Amino acid sequence: MIDVTLDMEQYDCPFIETTDDHDVSFRTLQWDFDSDRRELETRMMVEGDDRGTLESGLSALQNHSNMHECDLFKKHEGIALIRTTIAETNAMRVIRNNDGFITGPFEIEAGTERWEVGFDDERTADDTLAELEVNNEFTVERRSSLELDPMFDLLYNSDAAETLLEACRTLSETERQTLVVAAEKGYFDQPRGATLQMLANEFDVSDTAVSKNVRRAERKILKRVVDAMESIEDVG
Repeated sequence: MIDVTLDMEQYDCPFIETTDDHDVSFRTLQWDFDSDRRELETRMMVEGDDRGTLESGLSALQNHSNMHECDLFKKHEGIALIRTTIAETNAMRVIRNNDGFITGPFEIEAGTERWEVGFDDERTADDTLAELEVNNEFTVERRSSLELDPMFDLLYNSDAAETLLEACRTLSETERQTLVVAAEKGYFDQPRGATLQMLANEFDVSDTAVSKNVRRAERKILKRVVDAMESIEDVG
């Protein structure tokens, strides 16, 4: 499989045009394409620097000619959750007509949109990109060939991957920063590249405080790592 990351600028996309004129950004949480109506339905998170910026961006989005529906679910300060329905754009049509598929969330900011697109083979990817150039501006940020075995392994052990993500989320900001600096400074190396005293100086705390932060972070991470290891299954 060929995986391509595109920095895309569509001329008929209401989200891109909105971020071009207003300091807001969009990230898709869910999307679904209606092939009969040729419409894309999305649930998106919208962010602005403040409430006023957010509201002006939402107003522009709702009034865009290519926006069919735009419903507000929730709004707090500079963040909102919306559901939208837009007409199929030229880029979406090209991707679909060439049997391409979206492999990651859309991220839209400052007039461009980040696309993660997959293709079954090199020739299809090349033909699709050539067709996209006719009516769209884009830059290929990354292009790679993905082997199926590692993909199957990741998908098959998605529960273990989620456990590791949860381990990271359980850390407090202080624990996370302490763990990161300790690793970067070589505290866990043999021989050690940093001592507790050096870490304490880095954070301007006592040796005892930094030691407790390291131990708490280690306990949280290692418990989840052990849980993940027990759930991993060999798919080779």
